[in-house]
Amino acid sequence: MRFISIILGGVLTSNFIFMQYLGLCAFIGLSEQLETAVGMSAAVIFVMTFASTVAAAFEQFVLIPLGLQYLRTIAYILVIAGFVQLVEIFLKKTAPGLYKAMGIYLPLITTNCAVLGVALLNVTEEYDILWSTVNGMAGALGWSLAIVIFAGIRERWKFMNIPDVLKGFPLALVSTGLMSLGFLGFAGLFQGILK
Repeated sequence: MRFISIILGGVLTSNFIFMQYLGLCAFIGLSEQLETAVGMSAAVIFVMTFASTVAAAFEQFVLIPLGLQYLRTIAYILVIAGFVQLVEIFLKKTAPGLYKAMGIYLPLITTNCAVLGVALLNVTEEYDILWSTVNGMAGALGWSLAIVIFAGIRERWKFMNIPDVLKGFPLALVSTGLMSLGFLGFAGLFQGILK
């Protein structure tokens, strides 16, 4: 039951984009094309899942035994940066077009507050390594779901007659707010399960 609760929470009811407002920079910046959004989703799923695992292990086996919990944020950023470098090297070699399309947003996964947020949330919730991994994966899947749906919506805007005053960022914010309201409905729907 805890597994289902964490997965539903990360993907729907506590979605980092729509409920916690974390990771919006890459969400808005890379959601104009579906291909770029899917590529970034894969990168975020990899980094967030494995960074959660390694950060939880580092917390449990290094920071707590040595009494260095005050270095938690710095340690987590270093772990995240290592995984981002792996993704960057992989994409540069295997998908140079996608690597170029992601531009500055790929290295910015290191400072993506959703990635760091899930690692810190795992400490707050006192998750062990297994549950930290599950929570990281669920959060990444929720972030990915949000950006892929939003990229699909933004691609449809190209075929619509949108007033100039709403084009671009204003319409992106309004649409994100409306999607957030839609995701808020999941909280009531799964309230009995998530207790």
